Amino acid sequence: MKNKEVITWQDEKASERFAMISPLLSDGLDPAKRCQIRSQIAENNDVSERTLYRLEAAWRKSGFSGLRPMNREMRRSQKLPDNFDEIVAEAIQLKKEVPTRSVARIILILEMEGWVSPGVLKRSTLQRYLYRAGLGVKQMKRYTEARNATSRRFCKPHRMMLVQCDIKYGLKLPIGEGGKKIQTYLSALIDDHSRFVLESGWYDNQEAVIVEDTFHKAILKRGIMDSVYADNGKQYVSVNLTRALERLGVRYMHAKPYHAWSKGLVERFNSSVDSFLEEVKLKNVKSLEELNSYWQAWVEEYYHNKPHDGIREYYESLGVPVPEGGITPAQEWNRDSRSLKFLDSSVVAEAFLHHESREIDKSGCLSFGGRKYDISVSLAGKAVEIAYDPMAPETITVTCEGTAPITAKPLAIPEFCDRSPARPSCMQEEKPETSRFLDGLRKQAEKTREHRMSAISFAGFGKEA
Repeated sequence: MKNKEVITWQDEKASERFAMISPLLSDGLDPAKRCQIRSQIAENNDVSERTLYRLEAAWRKSGFSGLRPMNREMRRSQKLPDNFDEIVAEAIQLKKEVPTRSVARIILILEMEGWVSPGVLKRSTLQRYLYRAGLGVKQMKRYTEARNATSRRFCKPHRMMLVQCDIKYGLKLPIGEGGKKIQTYLSALIDDHSRFVLESGWYDNQEAVIVEDTFHKAILKRGIMDSVYADNGKQYVSVNLTRALERLGVRYMHAKPYHAWSKGLVERFNSSVDSFLEEVKLKNVKSLEELNSYWQAWVEEYYHNKPHDGIREYYESLGVPVPEGGITPAQEWNRDSRSLKFLDSSVVAEAFLHHESREIDKSGCLSFGGRKYDISVSLAGKAVEIAYDPMAPETITVTCEGTAPITAKPLAIPEFCDRSPARPSCMQEEKPETSRFLDGLRKQAEKTREHRMSAISFAGFGKEA
């Protein structure tokens, strides 16, 4: 029976050969065009036209199997040098020293070092022996990927030590203008240890604010987590989300690009969500509220109460006996001995607020989100900072240096104009009891008169003499 690696190598070589000669296999080619293409292929692939003729004939006679190279494992060509085993050993050493070295470069090095005469050792021959030694191109690629990836699964020993998150595409619902179908998206946070869904919900967009809303609700409902592990999607690298988690003392980590396997837990959860989508399609859902109602029922009554293979495998790897019926996410979450830490709701709300700068116009209003907000005439012309919840932007908080925060709502235009607004206390007139200016002048006049009266006059001294 043939060795599996040899068979794989033969199939790969056959695929390479078929890809090379496939332009020549078209029946509509005239002989001149076929010769032109054959010459071009021979030049691009560094093979002779005779080899191409032979491969074409093999294909027409035996199909794909005719392109497979012979199994030369049990015999060696008489044209190879007597020290061929030593040459292969040196080639393997050269490949190990620099895994990116091509077969052609290895042959060149062996020729320069005197191991083999120029032109004796062929690329295909050495490539076949390197593949048998586990140093083929695809084998080296798998080895490199394995080195860059984690080689072991991980699971935190307690709840809320690590949370993973992701966004998944859902159904299209007729919730747009005029019944237009809009794509829905699921934002979910999952506890790494118990596989318990901390918070999740369907939205009509996939902006960063839906992720912030999911975290906000999860922290209020389940408590604060130690760390979060997310991918590099634009929703998870937003400045507002990063700063919010930092303010709350949460360590925020991102997976390496193109390392999807590092988030296997949440990807497995997304596969389970597919079963929900298959069922909810039958309900002909018309609104987000209805979709989220079915979703919460699915999570609480089905997913949380269904034994999870990941939990069982975790405890079995530690040598801990697992009940025959398995362990559900809800059971694992509730029996965990680690206490939950809750924060004041005002602290959490403040962390997730968005902040922007605006300038108050001469009427005491500001524009935000396409709306006018009535603030105060006393702040006209001043630069202020507004804070708002992106999921409820109807109410904003305005702060300005030297004044107390002002809570404002969108300006409603009344039927009649309002009375002129009262002036600020700093600008209001106060009726004085007297004129301090005239009082000051009279006082200054009295001082001047007294000064003149005390002056010495020398006009009468000459007359007396």
